[in-house]
Amino acid sequence: MIPRRKFPAIQAALARQPAVALVGPRQAGKSTLALELAACTPSLYLDLEAREDRLKLAEPALFLNQFEDRLVILDGIHRFPELFSVLRGLIDKGRRKGRRNGKFLLLGSASMDLLRQSGESLAGRIAHVDLGPLDVLELPSAQQDLTPLWVRGGFPDSFLAADDSDSLHWRKDFVRSYLERELPLLGPRIPAETLERLWIMLAHNQGGLLNVSQLAAALMISAQTATRHIDLLADMLLVRRLSPFQHDIGKRIVKSPKVYVRDSGIVHALLGIADFNALSGHPVVGLSWEGFVIENLLAAAPPLTIASFYRTSAGAEIDLLLEIPSHGLWAFDIKRGLSSRPEKGFHIACGDLWPSRSFAINAAAGRYRISPDLEAVGLPDIAAELAAL
Repeated sequence: MIPRRKFPAIQAALARQPAVALVGPRQAGKSTLALELAACTPSLYLDLEAREDRLKLAEPALFLNQFEDRLVILDGIHRFPELFSVLRGLIDKGRRKGRRNGKFLLLGSASMDLLRQSGESLAGRIAHVDLGPLDVLELPSAQQDLTPLWVRGGFPDSFLAADDSDSLHWRKDFVRSYLERELPLLGPRIPAETLERLWIMLAHNQGGLLNVSQLAAALMISAQTATRHIDLLADMLLVRRLSPFQHDIGKRIVKSPKVYVRDSGIVHALLGIADFNALSGHPVVGLSWEGFVIENLLAAAPPLTIASFYRTSAGAEIDLLLEIPSHGLWAFDIKRGLSSRPEKGFHIACGDLWPSRSFAINAAAGRYRISPDLEAVGLPDIAAELAAL
């Protein structure tokens, strides 16, 4: 059992709101975390994928009224969207009786449809907590080597597999189950083969600029259809579109987003990369590391942080910019080497933007000054600093 950093955040959200939606991709650990919470508070757990639990909710208001003194955990709420209107009535009834907070914990795949429905039906009554795969701050303190987490990714069953082969098989099964089961339930009917090809193409283009027209032509579908497919993968926290820096500074800035498959282990599974040896010689290795670092930094960053990248037609580039409330603009150059230094384009970009702090992230441990305005730092150290904010 690996303790998850989001556990206190869920407790705090339940203390201030009657309902909390814990959303994230399948197998990220939502159910395990909810059952851990259930073990320390009076609660009722219902798995909405189980037929017997769904039957209990044939008359949901009648059934749930019996448990108004407990935390009710509804796992798989995206499969039962009509419950939101019922929950609203039960929450308002509980408020009139003086129980204002901590009534429902809703678990579901992180689709925008789920967030939209919960936002419309439970506005002012619900908090949202995202739970992604494991990050570097959740590794056991004795484990300094980030390679297994990078190669296998952060899904707990993949990371904790007996060996790399078992981990790769788990991730391939994960991809297949998403294509054949989960995505068709939450989005338009899409041929699994088309969506798999798109997912693989995005993995090959890890960290590259998103060119929807090119992807659509390769898949022999329209650009509009390709955009909808990418939207679906992004809504379910499987793909990230990193936006370009938006401020007008009088430069010719690249305006297309960069695209990443969010979990590094899924990138490697889609590309058939079995272990660190195979990854080290693969063309995707540098951008796989870049995506891995970005996901870990964003997992650690404070709420309301805005992430982007900066690139100009003249070659100035910053891999990641974080606009952190009350802490200004932080710039990150990401390299896989143990002592890699930023290239000229990073320094030019920092001259354009004048960030509050600048970092060169590499694969080494510890930190040291490269110049008065630039610090070299390992991923665990800077992730811990962001989390402490």
